[in-house]
Amino acid sequence: MTVTMLTNALLVSTAGATEPPVVEPAAADGALSLLWLVIALPALGAAVLLLAGRRSDSWGHLLGTATVAGSFLVSLVSFIALLGRDEGDRSVGQHLWTWFEVGLDGRVFSADLALLYDPLSALFLLLITGVGALIHVYSIGYMALDPRRRRFFGYLNLFIAAMLVLVLSDGYLGLFLGWEGVGLASYLLIGFFQHKPSAAAAAKKAFVVNRVGDVGMVLALALIIATFGTVSFAGISAASSQVGEGTLTAIGFLLLLAACGKSAQVPLQSWLLDAMEGPTPVSALIHAATMVTAGVYLVVRSNFIFENAEIAQTGVVVVGTVTLLWGAVIGCAKDDIKKVLAGSTMSQIGYMMLAAGLGVAGYAYAIFHLLTHGFFKANMFLGAGSVMHGMNDEVDMRRYGALRAAMPITFATFALGYLAIIGFPGFSGFWSKDRIIETALAENWVVGVAALIGAGVTAFYMTRLMLMTFFGEKRWADEVHPHESPKVMTTPLIVLAALSVVGGVLILGNWLKDWLTPVVGKAEPHDLPVPVIVITIAITLVVAVGVALAWFLVGRREVPRTAPTDVSFVTRAARADLYGDAVNEGLFMRPGQRLTRGLGTFDHSVVDGTVRGTAGTFMASSSLFRRMQNGYVRSYALSLLAGALLVMVALLVVTIA
Repeated sequence: MTVTMLTNALLVSTAGATEPPVVEPAAADGALSLLWLVIALPALGAAVLLLAGRRSDSWGHLLGTATVAGSFLVSLVSFIALLGRDEGDRSVGQHLWTWFEVGLDGRVFSADLALLYDPLSALFLLLITGVGALIHVYSIGYMALDPRRRRFFGYLNLFIAAMLVLVLSDGYLGLFLGWEGVGLASYLLIGFFQHKPSAAAAAKKAFVVNRVGDVGMVLALALIIATFGTVSFAGISAASSQVGEGTLTAIGFLLLLAACGKSAQVPLQSWLLDAMEGPTPVSALIHAATMVTAGVYLVVRSNFIFENAEIAQTGVVVVGTVTLLWGAVIGCAKDDIKKVLAGSTMSQIGYMMLAAGLGVAGYAYAIFHLLTHGFFKANMFLGAGSVMHGMNDEVDMRRYGALRAAMPITFATFALGYLAIIGFPGFSGFWSKDRIIETALAENWVVGVAALIGAGVTAFYMTRLMLMTFFGEKRWADEVHPHESPKVMTTPLIVLAALSVVGGVLILGNWLKDWLTPVVGKAEPHDLPVPVIVITIAITLVVAVGVALAWFLVGRREVPRTAPTDVSFVTRAARADLYGDAVNEGLFMRPGQRLTRGLGTFDHSVVDGTVRGTAGTFMASSSLFRRMQNGYVRSYALSLLAGALLVMVALLVVTIA
């Protein structure tokens, strides 16, 4: 099959869907005029905690938690105010200040820092600040004995503030500022345990890999400015239909590259599992409410670009499909509880990217799964931290077992998150993931089958995690005494577990789809190859097969305290993250090292050699001339005599000739 045929086979149809409307935001008034406080509160908290020094050690964690809780209250009040508006009036803007103005092709390009509050950003604000506040509360207990706790909360506040800038900006320039702020905060938090070489290396890896994605963002921003003369979403949306498809395709692929970096999608996924070196609340914040959701937000927010660039939209589908399977396979072979959840995050974000790539038919479901995933994945990451707290920071599941009795609250809340992520009927993941699979089957059966397989693999590795951690015989060392975490840690778990159960209510009556229609357009009902109930039963059966397979391979057998070495190639590959690091090393790092060594040799031998050779030539010449100017009169007289003799000889030769 040729490249053209393959592309045509994968192209996603969006027939029957309406284009996203172009909406100019109205000026913020009333309660919505306080939008700036959503960002200002955590930003102020970060500034105080990072500048006040040791004087704030005793109360810094309380201030950090209070600022995010205050931001959540403002977000909730704003959301209620937006609910009271008509559908066509649910886009509100707030101009903060003009950053700079320059001339551009006879026009004035104005870079404004302004906020856009609409149904999409409203949902993200509630997720970021709500889940973020619960993670802050949990961190009070989790980091209680850390001498740098105040600094940790300052970094958390900075992370929240940067993510809020990202999702509240009214254009790509402000989004880029938040984008880079999230990258900085993630570097600081992943490497927070800087005394550990592995944590320092993981932070650098995350920073470098994300910079690769950021190249796409910078180039996309430059191309957007050159093409549209503006960076505002409303302005670009209004003009996108008049721009050539080739230009929009280039912008779309550059934005996709940026999204792959932030959301850990193939081929820029290698940093995510190493990021587990950071404190567990950081893992929950990155994987559930902030950083990895930024790429999905970027694609959905840029719907006006992708709807007019079909090939780039197909690229999003391909990346999401590959990644959801990639992360699921990795999750099957890991023994580190946090890395299993990290592989799971990679896979679940793949589902969201897949849905976003399906266009108007899938945007709402991508955001729906993003929200439900935020609930159950934050619940499970914090639950993993609770397990570590009771197991002397042990992360190897082979040394757990039978923890359900020692940690009943952690077990119960984690179990609810487990049921949600595998898509157990009635739980939040059942509603959101099933909708993505249904839509994928309606648009392209190959993609739909891949998503269906991913659901079965998800059930397998999550059941394996549950069995190895909470069931079976105890396998921990004698000096370890498992115990339940304090209430300051278990209370957020209970809240998140409840949200993992009831999060599916967002889809009742098509509320979420209708809510997002002003931003992403209205999707018409799609034609499924079989009735919905048949697909639902098929998905449930596939999930049941995954659970049964995990029970047969893990639950019925004794779990060894060390991982066996005589395993298949697939298992070895999954343990090695499917050789993602090896590929990066072979394709980029080693050639880069050879290139830099070659450039160093060229610089030393050719450039420096030329400089040194030129200097040596002039030095030798100066030494020769210095001998001629020695200051002795007799030498000068001899030189005059020699010159006179030469002149006389020359005259004689000329005369004779």
